[in-house]
Amino acid sequence: MEDVSDPPFRFVCKKYGADLMYTEFISSEGLIRDAIKSRKKLDIFDYEKPIGIQIFGGDEEAMAMSAKIVDATQPDLLDINFGCPVKKVVCKGAGAGVLKDVDLMVRLTKAVVKSTNLPVTVKTRLGWDESMINIMEVAERLQDVGIKALTVHGRTRAQMYKGHSNWEPIAAVKNNPRIHIPIFGNGDIDSPEKAVEYKNKYGLDGIMIGRASIGYPWIFNEIKYFMKTGEHLAKPTIENRVEVALAHFEKSIEWKGPKLGVLEMRPHYSNYFKGINHFKDTRMKLVTTDHIDEIKAILLSIPEKHKSID
Repeated sequence: MEDVSDPPFRFVCKKYGADLMYTEFISSEGLIRDAIKSRKKLDIFDYEKPIGIQIFGGDEEAMAMSAKIVDATQPDLLDINFGCPVKKVVCKGAGAGVLKDVDLMVRLTKAVVKSTNLPVTVKTRLGWDESMINIMEVAERLQDVGIKALTVHGRTRAQMYKGHSNWEPIAAVKNNPRIHIPIFGNGDIDSPEKAVEYKNKYGLDGIMIGRASIGYPWIFNEIKYFMKTGEHLAKPTIENRVEVALAHFEKSIEWKGPKLGVLEMRPHYSNYFKGINHFKDTRMKLVTTDHIDEIKAILLSIPEKHKSID
């Protein structure tokens, strides 16, 4: 979720039902070097709470120092990312790369726990590959050094985001009598039906949603409503999509400034207006103009020009 789950994105997710959110993951090395991009990711706002700041890294000292920096910003919790499968992260011995060295994972986690007053949680994967699914050992050992909750993505690092997630090993962790911390599942939850199915089948403490919320923050309230009533909320109309895209855009300008705010909003339009008939020309206008008022006018014109969704 790097370059996605920033404050403007989190604003619309919170508005439409997200209970707990995390920042984009932040490099521990970047934080202690005082890198501008890393420091900017520490921005959190009262309307987002409860919120966790997520860090990653492969060096104990850097992780400990970055935990102290995060502590000063006063989020509700600090999360460690041991799950990112991207090569540039893994090659630095961070993210999912640490799954090949559980002893190092434990040392990194212990260093963070000792350096902060915040509750520490962890996000990780089942293991490095099918021959090395070690999530049970990881869960027990990280609980022993003081983490307060664990989220598991139901794929190995080798899978990246391909194939189907496997929640059976996550359920096994939850059912382990040694485990007393909350266990959350992640991977492939993209509908209210699937959320209820997985909740009932695997009995976890909660669900983390990432990719399915991109361009569709309504998914949180849709899931909660379906769990409560067994019925579906009405799907967002084109007017609803415009309203949320416009709010996201305005927050992006407010937080990033006009130039970067316009530029970094561009990838979101395809997601907000997915399935709308004959949208290509409108999208091209949105991603090629730099003028704030013109972008707003294009967005506001969408309901009149595009009256149907596939």
